Amino acid sequence: MTAAGIAVGEIVAERIVHLTRESLVRYAGASGDFNPIHYRDDVAASVGLPGVLAHGMLTMGLAVQTIVPWLGDSGRILDYGVRFTRPVVVDPETGAGLRIVAKVGAVQDEAARIDLTVTHGETTVLGKAQVRVRLL
Repeated sequence: MTAAGIAVGEIVAERIVHLTRESLVRYAGASGDFNPIHYRDDVAASVGLPGVLAHGMLTMGLAVQTIVPWLGDSGRILDYGVRFTRPVVVDPETGAGLRIVAKVGAVQDEAARIDLTVTHGETTVLGKAQVRVRLL
């Protein structure tokens, strides 16, 4: 894809990801982040959280992965950053659904800024989630 091939405001990818408590345990094993707020209700409650939370980095990784099929090569990602604005509470029975929408925010020279909107229910959970990608 080239700068001429995309337009600001264009949605380039979207998906829904369902997280379960098992997803959190698997991520903890892969990342080494075994903070009990990510798998124990009693610990989460004892520190004032509304429930067991998904790892922020898991949410961040799932969000950026959404654009990889569109890019065709994750090596074209030049920069990526987010602000963690709201937690994703993962219910022990129903889990949690994340909706991710990737939209072209800017095109400049041979790069584009892709803005990611990540929501859990009606709540946006990542702020200023932006990926800069190299265009062909």
